[in-house]
Amino acid sequence: MTADAIYAEDTRRTSKLLRHIGTKTNAQSLFVGNEKARSRRLVDDVRAGKIVALVSDAGMPTVSDPGAEAVRLVQDEGLSLTVIPGPSAVTTAITLSGFGGDRFSFEGFLPRKGKERNGRLRQLGLDDRPVVIFASPHRVAGDLRDLLDAVGADRRVAVTREMTKLHEEVWVGTLGEAVEQWSGETKGELTLVLEGSPMAPVTAEAAIAEARTLVDAGTSPSDAARRVAQDSGVSRRLIYQALLERQDRN
Repeated sequence: MTADAIYAEDTRRTSKLLRHIGTKTNAQSLFVGNEKARSRRLVDDVRAGKIVALVSDAGMPTVSDPGAEAVRLVQDEGLSLTVIPGPSAVTTAITLSGFGGDRFSFEGFLPRKGKERNGRLRQLGLDDRPVVIFASPHRVAGDLRDLLDAVGADRRVAVTREMTKLHEEVWVGTLGEAVEQWSGETKGELTLVLEGSPMAPVTAEAAIAEARTLVDAGTSPSDAARRVAQDSGVSRRLIYQALLERQDRN
């Protein structure tokens, strides 16, 4: 099947592939900066009866890549939509990590900074499933250092680079070793797999009970909820609300 129109995250890379396979259809760009406008144009093409292809630079559209807007618009119009799976860094990294893939979570790229980043790192540290994390070459060293600070130096991690490509590389070790191994300059796209926590996540009930103990010892409900939420990853609002309800009953 040939496409009448091709939308690509990076037309320069896609054009090389199209020339290699002898396709004469030109690619149009659809990336984060023009996603809304180009998605509407894509839908117009489909509505006009054209066969349209949407491709990513590497990976899969919508999975930490543009494309979700186009998919939603096509679905809203009731138009035909299908997926032809390609190589996936997510499942390839899970397989090569050796941490097991019966259950795993996909994080994508970590938040860049601030409370959102710190909170997400704490939550990842409590997850008993392997966690797949995308990392850019200039941020991977910082991501590994912050993961070490959040979960400890002994937790194992797989660092995979350029999955399914010519220079594919796989490294597995502890976070302490990873920080040393990947402290220098690197190239290419990286996918990390953090081994699941050996400890069961703290339940909401356990977190609320701990906060109540703090309140009974003289800590204010607000401070107790904040402290337990930081340590457990359980929602501060949930804990605080439970403490207030207890006060109302008393």
